[in-house]
Amino acid sequence: MSTLRGAAPVFSTAVEPDYEGMVPLPAGEFLMGSDDRLAYPADGEGPVRRVRVSAFWLDARAVTNEEFARFVDDTGYVTESERLGWSHVFAGLLAADLQPTLGVARAPWWRQIEGADWRHPEGPRSDLEGREQHPVVHVTWNDAHAFALAFGKRLPTEAEWEYAARGGLEARPYPWGDELEPGGEHRMNVWQGTFPRENTCADGYYGTCPADAFPANHYGLHNMTGNTWEWCADWFSRDFRLRDRRTNPRGPQAGTQKSARGGSYLSHASYSRRYRVSARGTRTPDSSAGNLGFRCAARAA
Repeated sequence: MSTLRGAAPVFSTAVEPDYEGMVPLPAGEFLMGSDDRLAYPADGEGPVRRVRVSAFWLDARAVTNEEFARFVDDTGYVTESERLGWSHVFAGLLAADLQPTLGVARAPWWRQIEGADWRHPEGPRSDLEGREQHPVVHVTWNDAHAFALAFGKRLPTEAEWEYAARGGLEARPYPWGDELEPGGEHRMNVWQGTFPRENTCADGYYGTCPADAFPANHYGLHNMTGNTWEWCADWFSRDFRLRDRRTNPRGPQAGTQKSARGGSYLSHASYSRRYRVSARGTRTPDSSAGNLGFRCAARAA
């Protein structure tokens, strides 16, 4: 993304955490990563390693439009997509009469839409009516970090996120177990049908769904997979193997891409099985899109 106009507020790191809507997670060990033969080597999921995390708190659900709106009203914060003037929107969500827009070369289903931002998820003619409890989208890593700081929180590390998403289950691909749709029941919001042409909406949704639309995992956390990608604190590295640090591991000290977890409503096995708890995504910290949100973590009370 290009240089932004204006400046965003700077928030203090000394604010006491606001634990409302969060779940306390105990310290524990788990098997992080996957040796799944159908995983993506470039993502660096493996090898599987035993990791320990300290106790922490995590939002029970992704930050919603309503919550983000209160933050903006209270602070005057302006997101990066608003200052830049555009963001990426899935073509299937756009109005049929919209003029042709610039697509992404390797993912033509993404379109660059002028005026798309968190308030206008599909561009200027869209709004948040009926989506107050959906996850906020079109927020960059920098936006998510600013929100977290304002409430005395932070973004979770990849290790914390995966520990939480697994819900206490060992070496299972999904927060509820081994099967994608156990007993034919949909447990998350992902693409149903033939991507990107047809979505049958068998899981009940085309775009985003409410942040608590599906049952929580054993830790009381909703929608850890599907719906929206979630920003993590770590810089991304394919080759980061946690060889030297197995307690509260973090990514490299610097990088060009931030990690994201969980997949989204666009994830489909035909091109992306990144809705598994071990799967990893990556974006530059100034990237925004209509399937990218976040939830916050905080130190143990």
